[in-house]
Amino acid sequence: MSPVSGTAPRDEAGGPSRYVSAEIASQPSAWAEAAKLALTGTIRQALPKRGQRVAVIGCGTSFFMAQSFADLRERSGEGQTDAYPASEFPTRRSFDAVVALSRSGTTTEVLRLLRGLRSGPGPNTVAITADPGSPILELTDNQVILNFADEKSVVQTRFATTSLALWRAWLGEDFAAVIGQGRSALTEPLPVRALDSDQFTFLGSGMSVGIANEAALKLREASQSWTESYPAMEFRHGPISVVGEHSTVWIFGPSPPGLLEDVELTGAYVVSSALDPMVDLIRAQRLAVALAEVKGLNPDQPRHLARSVLLS
Repeated sequence: MSPVSGTAPRDEAGGPSRYVSAEIASQPSAWAEAAKLALTGTIRQALPKRGQRVAVIGCGTSFFMAQSFADLRERSGEGQTDAYPASEFPTRRSFDAVVALSRSGTTTEVLRLLRGLRSGPGPNTVAITADPGSPILELTDNQVILNFADEKSVVQTRFATTSLALWRAWLGEDFAAVIGQGRSALTEPLPVRALDSDQFTFLGSGMSVGIANEAALKLREASQSWTESYPAMEFRHGPISVVGEHSTVWIFGPSPPGLLEDVELTGAYVVSSALDPMVDLIRAQRLAVALAEVKGLNPDQPRHLARSVLLS
């Protein structure tokens, strides 16, 4: 099958003159583009069929999005879906399809796994990537190219959420309200006490577990902050002991009964809203950039990181 791609939306850059700030600001427009693309017949041909057993793989941010992908597909009734880091893929298990999520399409662990799957009879493979010239295209049976969501920053924001928007729209979600919320989240004031916190814990349930993991990674990468992330109901099983008056606990999506009250007893600052978790991630991305700039760091170029992990 030939690759599927879309046209580029216009960036809505705002704030500091950084690539990542412009990429964060452009997300709602990219989501709208992805939602339109998801309705095309070529996308429906490329992505897994209803009832298939599916694995979604990725590394770093892409693995966290894979966690959200898997939960959403299973909850929609499309079929059993699991998420794995590419390096931990269970090769002894049988899958009908493997979806590889990779912004650059060059990550070594992803390419190694796909070569192995291609060496013999195996699952149908799908690549979701931003680069129309990447090697991942030659190793997969079907390709979805979100070239309009590619990024210059090392820190990944726009591609991750745009791929999730495509997946959600493909599963039948109406995205108009989410896009509207996203535009508002770009300008809402950030929680002031969060800017003064020394430690951050992000919690989620279902689809938003992956979102919570990604939010923690963004603050770690961009601002070198002490961050943790957990499924919301796991927080009371030990991790709650770490938070206190200098902490922010950020809950994506509805909070489980009693959790807010328990967190408030610790003295931590609690962030919880009715926003769609993917929209709320925009606020966490903006917080990561703001914290980086307070510390004099460049969020476009985190230390020890490259845009793609290439191993010898």
